[in-house]
Amino acid sequence: MTSRLQPQLTRRTLLTGALALGTAGALPLTAAGTARAATGPEIAACGTWGARAASEPVVILSSPPQRIVVHHTATGNVTDYSKERAHALARAIQNYHMDTQGWIDTGQHFTVSRGAFVMEGRHHSLAELESGTRQVRAAHCVGQNSSSIGIENEGTYTSVEPPAAQYAALVELCAYVCRQYRIPAAEIYGHRDFNDTGCPGDRLYAMLPKLRRDVATRTGEAPTDPLWEYVRDLPGGGGLGQSDYFPGGIPGLGSTR
Repeated sequence: MTSRLQPQLTRRTLLTGALALGTAGALPLTAAGTARAATGPEIAACGTWGARAASEPVVILSSPPQRIVVHHTATGNVTDYSKERAHALARAIQNYHMDTQGWIDTGQHFTVSRGAFVMEGRHHSLAELESGTRQVRAAHCVGQNSSSIGIENEGTYTSVEPPAAQYAALVELCAYVCRQYRIPAAEIYGHRDFNDTGCPGDRLYAMLPKLRRDVATRTGEAPTDPLWEYVRDLPGGGGLGQSDYFPGGIPGLGSTR
């Protein structure tokens, strides 16, 4: 992987400049650019939220992912739960990743807004999820970009938990990813399990055992399988809650402070 896709950092580079923010089996297409699985969430494709084209061809790996890595954006815990807000966030993340980080596209595969809208991140992630056999190489977690699905959750979850609807959408998305790729629910981790970071925040990280159980319930997996004995739910990372994207808040859309 080139440095543009996976920079050799132990922690994501923080944003220092301002960002402009504009305001299950086969998936039958519904509204343009959206897909709904019979047992999965509605996911807004890149074209729906107004993504730019990737600056280079996105790499599609022949092998499926082995795990899920959960993140938080460390942006403001806003109460604007609209679809417009969700799409604006997706555009801002992509702009930062491409224009400041120098990546070819959005780093993560999927994003869940505080309003419970699920969006495709890196191009082709949704199509490959539908197929259930290959994955897109990403840039969300050093060392895991070729073997995991990265899911960003809008908000800062160091001292508060995600809204109930957002958490429910995360469960639904993780369950769909696990079903499509045959990933055990035990293989859901936090960013801090692999890199030196406070992400996904102490409170969301503490919810990961519950997330695994809830996903297992959705997929019909028994959380008593031997693999679960090896999943460690220990406090980890710096616990700093530092922002992956907007340390000063999203201009015009709330602050992390």
